[in-house]
Amino acid sequence: MKNKLTLLLALLLALPATLFARKTSEKDYVVVTDYIKKNTGKDVSDDIQHIIDTHPNRTIFFPDGIYIISKPILTPADPQKSVALKLSNFAIIQAAEDWASEEAMIRLGGKDPANNILLPGSNYYLEGGIIDGRGIAKGVSIDSGRETVIRQTSIKNTSVGIHIKYGVNNGSSDCDISDTNITGNNKPDCIGVLVEGYDNTLTNMRIGGVHIGVLIRSAGNSLRNIHPLYYSSDEHYESSCGFVDEKDNNWYNFCYSDQFAVGFLSHGGRSFYDHCFAYWYNNKQKRHTVFKSLGRFNSSLLSMNAGMNRNNAVEENVILDIAEEGGNGIVWNLAIDDSSLVTDHSYKQYMK
Repeated sequence: MKNKLTLLLALLLALPATLFARKTSEKDYVVVTDYIKKNTGKDVSDDIQHIIDTHPNRTIFFPDGIYIISKPILTPADPQKSVALKLSNFAIIQAAEDWASEEAMIRLGGKDPANNILLPGSNYYLEGGIIDGRGIAKGVSIDSGRETVIRQTSIKNTSVGIHIKYGVNNGSSDCDISDTNITGNNKPDCIGVLVEGYDNTLTNMRIGGVHIGVLIRSAGNSLRNIHPLYYSSDEHYESSCGFVDEKDNNWYNFCYSDQFAVGFLSHGGRSFYDHCFAYWYNNKQKRHTVFKSLGRFNSSLLSMNAGMNRNNAVEENVILDIAEEGGNGIVWNLAIDDSSLVTDHSYKQYMK
């Protein structure tokens, strides 16, 4: 028995070391701390950009720690040059104190623009970690590309959390954002998500510390389980809004405006709101509005839920505020926590 064990040990020692450990060049990820140091308080934006530029079609991994950047980091949209950015849960990319750029900290597809889903490499992403704007910088933008993904990322202290720019595919951005939380800088010009490109999907997002939760300037977007919450000062409260739709043909499902002066605002186009919710759990100002249209009312409110607060300081609780009479909009299966609190009943002419 002893001889057999000795022989087995000798055989194991004779095996190539590559069976037990991979070479550095064969790692699943390009690990940034193999090239730069974290937690130094020094600017590493040029170093990160160099890693991106010299490792096409690789996943670049950021271990836990703080990485300071003084300028935007750009990833290529060209499928032959693209990279994926993967951050460990407590990896923080933080704006430098002297941040001066008007662009976002991370610009996905910010260089080498491309409109190509045929070549492998078009499906690049940003995943995990924390993007910290220090209250001055914008968080993440999607500048070009087709299959861009942001997921499981926390974006904090930003003036604009995510900016989806006008897409390269005839205006379409075709991106997917999911399981991502945004905390703004609590200023009156702060926006959680700004959408200018068409045909995007947003799911499972929490947004706080913003003046406008989601601002959409395009069509063909799908939003599901998006929850913006207002907790900024009362000074500019009257112009706060959970969801602003400046176009039409957008779909909102289980979207929840929490504490904003206006839950949902339309510019008169037709979009679809299914099982959405506007709620006020305490008094902010004298007027709370579930849905406001700056033109005629043409949207479809399906199973909309309104939660009004019983507070003597609230003088007006409005379901529909419409600038122009008419329109083809409908209100179906409306649920109101306490209909006695509603002060305007003009919405009833649209009920089906």
